[in-house]
Amino acid sequence: MIEKQALIKSLTEINVIKFGEFTLRSGVLSPIYIDLRSIIAYPKILRTVATVLWEYIKDLKPTLLCGVPYTALPIASCISLDQNIPMVICRKEVKDYGTKKQLEGVFEKGQNCLIIEDVVTTGGSILKTIDILKENGLQVTDVVVLVDREQGGREILEEHGYRLHAVFTLNELCQKSFSI
Repeated sequence: MIEKQALIKSLTEINVIKFGEFTLRSGVLSPIYIDLRSIIAYPKILRTVATVLWEYIKDLKPTLLCGVPYTALPIASCISLDQNIPMVICRKEVKDYGTKKQLEGVFEKGQNCLIIEDVVTTGGSILKTIDILKENGLQVTDVVVLVDREQGGREILEEHGYRLHAVFTLNELCQKSFSI
């Protein structure tokens, strides 16, 4: 298994962990922002993140993956390619042209889909994605994230019946990044 400290060091070096004053999607002000969008410019780090997430959920033996739009899509794609597991892509909005689908991919109704996300704060984006998957006949039981900000997302997901698997908590990430 990949050393978590080495991953934190890599993420710190590419400025994924930011300190300052940030407004989160939830509207909450935070002195810490985890911005994983830039990992697409670092293929080795992107693959490492995907590998670490896979290590946390491989025993679930998922048969379908879905990355929460948009940051988790390349992570889910890496896992899909590395593990030969099909994925679906969930759009934030319904297309107004072509097939007008909000969910792209090949799947069977009743199939269980593993959700992949970069960071969970309140769980809102994850729940929106799950709603779309369920509207299309898919089931969801588990979610894997790189970072749990420990701001209620885990509890909200569990209240809805979903298990959250997090590689890091925000507290752990900060403690380890300061010790580098």
